[in-house]
Amino acid sequence: MEYAVRLVQLDSRPLAVVRRCAGAHELSRVVPDACGTVWNVVRARQIPGAGRHVAVYLDDRINLEVGVELEAPFEGYGEVVGSATPAGPAAVTTHYGPYALLGAAHEAVHRWCAGTGYALAGVRWEVYGHWEDEWNGDPSQITTEVFYLLAAGTGPTVGPSAACEPGEGGCGAG
Repeated sequence: MEYAVRLVQLDSRPLAVVRRCAGAHELSRVVPDACGTVWNVVRARQIPGAGRHVAVYLDDRINLEVGVELEAPFEGYGEVVGSATPAGPAAVTTHYGPYALLGAAHEAVHRWCAGTGYALAGVRWEVYGHWEDEWNGDPSQITTEVFYLLAAGTGPTVGPSAACEPGEGGCGAG
């Protein structure tokens, strides 16, 4: 699959999340379980304006926040706490297909970063499309947006020394 990576300037988006630490091999279990925990609280507390599921990867050790987009800040309830997506310049691409293949979208952002001179700031997140029944029969239609916060002061005018290479601080795949 080819990925179109684009540069965007983002505002912060309020979230309701649970915090987790997981190994890469555990994400396919941890993320859906955490989403369920957050949705149970959102429904029980009748929080208006809940949106799509989100997983925010805070570092390369895979400390993450998993939850749901909100229209307004959330004060928390039990293990579900308020958080927000980062604000600032970001590289974003859209992945169509099974979650198990999301690594290709992350690799595309790394290639774009290396080719344009942007450095990654370390935080990245995935926003999962609302599940559609037809995705059960055709998982190639599953939609996930992949975002990487970009380091300030990097980009085409800074030169190749600012390029992001996988494995450098904040540049690990998600």
